[in-house]
Amino acid sequence: MSFESELKRLEEITLKLKSEETGLEESLKLYEEASALVKKLTATLEDVKRRVEIVSQDGSVEEVDEA
Repeated sequence: MSFESELKRLEEITLKLKSEETGLEESLKLYEEASALVKKLTATLEDVKRRVEIVSQDGSVEEVDEA
């Protein structure tokens, strides 16, 4: 799945978990799925963060260091 589709799935899960119609067993399964998605999305964002480049004022390209 793409980052966007995983994020959309996480949003869907969040709405289901907020619903009073979702039972305990289903809520637990959704929570586990959401936790896995959050871990994966966070890893993807961290990877992108490492690859972000900044174009400096003189036109050169510099890698952004993690601080």
